[in-house]
Amino acid sequence: MSWFKKDPLQIISFLSYGTPSHLYHRGRALEDETIDLDQKSMFNLVLNTWKRFETDEIKHTRLKITLPNNQVFYTETDKDGYYKIDEAISDFGDFINTEGWLNFEVSYDDASLKRTIQSQNRFRAELLIPNQDSDFGVISDIDDTILHTGVVSVLKWRVLYNTFFKHAQNRIPLEGAADFYHKLHKGPTNKKANPIFYVSHSPWNLYRYLEFFLRTNNFPKGPILLRGFSTIFKKKTPDSKPEKQLEIENILKTYPKLSIILIGDSGEHDPDIYLQLVNAYPDRIKAVYLRSVNDKKKTKRVKSLLSHYKQTPVLLVNSSKEAIVHARSHGLIK
Repeated sequence: MSWFKKDPLQIISFLSYGTPSHLYHRGRALEDETIDLDQKSMFNLVLNTWKRFETDEIKHTRLKITLPNNQVFYTETDKDGYYKIDEAISDFGDFINTEGWLNFEVSYDDASLKRTIQSQNRFRAELLIPNQDSDFGVISDIDDTILHTGVVSVLKWRVLYNTFFKHAQNRIPLEGAADFYHKLHKGPTNKKANPIFYVSHSPWNLYRYLEFFLRTNNFPKGPILLRGFSTIFKKKTPDSKPEKQLEIENILKTYPKLSIILIGDSGEHDPDIYLQLVNAYPDRIKAVYLRSVNDKKKTKRVKSLLSHYKQTPVLLVNSSKEAIVHARSHGLIK
């Protein structure tokens, strides 16, 4: 007789991206701790925060990925419950909607897991496959670019407070950001579905929190690309690149014909990463927008970086309105 009832199983599929011939998808298999982001009490906030990091992952377990054209792939979760599939696939253009999204299913493929009932062992997943006629793609940072985190505060105390002690629905996006992103999403003709990719140094534990924030505040839907919690404390070598930079480079390699607009902030490493990318892909980056944070020292440093930079439009902006004016004058939006 078991004294403690085990939680049911779930699979959290992260919004991912691919091509008509390539599947690149990630997610995590966990016990369902019933995190309810709509609950607004302080008790539920603290409880949900605890659940996001005290996870009961389903490790070393085989999963089944079923595409709408009945193609099937298998993968296995790692020691932290994460899984990734990176496979060549046959074309299924008829199943992609007008915004570029493909719906498919992920399920457990381990008969020893008794907590999954067949009718419940089907978890929805989505993959973005940008339309061939897209004007460009947008790769945007999240922290202090569209969501105020306080990354330049002393000892990062404001980051901790905003992340762990503020409800997602109470977090206020930076003014005008959602409108700017929708304009970029629709492009200069106002009729396109240009892809938007969101990148962050935040751990995957915050995926549902950030996805809820973006959806609640009406940002265009797009892949959300974070990093493993363990990598935050991993020792960096002088030659190692930040995970954010590696993810952006992977997007550039996945879509070799797609021009890119980069959006970030002047607070941390975005200026250095983005300018390295501009130098590496001078014909691919159409523009770079860096939101100025309230830190004179960091702003001065970024202005110094940009003062000799003429190759690609790189703009340090104080507001979304400035970015909109510049983008419209360069024919990027209507």
